[in-house]
Amino acid sequence: MKKFAIAAATATALTLTMANAAFAQQATQAPLTVAAGEMTEAKEATSDTWITTKVKADLMTEKGIPGTDIKVETNKGVVSLSSDVTLSDSQKDMAVAITKKIQGVKAVSADGLKSE
Repeated sequence: MKKFAIAAATATALTLTMANAAFAQQATQAPLTVAAGEMTEAKEATSDTWITTKVKADLMTEKGIPGTDIKVETNKGVVSLSSDVTLSDSQKDMAVAITKKIQGVKAVSADGLKSE
């Protein structure tokens, strides 16, 4: 039993030593620069996700627009609308107008919307 306790203590000490060495090595790699870049990407992703969700919700609640049939994708504030169903020109124009009103939308591409 005593040998097991010594072996466990030795293994724990070695693990902690190796973990400290790995942590110290990572700490020297300019963590603020990496974190700033990751924060920018995270903000863009969150913003794009929010925009996509908001556009979908607004299109689904608007009468006269088949919101469930319109696919919405956002990349860096640029929203792309597409559909497999045919929309009238007025439905297409209304979908674009609704999308443009969303905060954070920089541009709208409706080339993927099928129209009459």
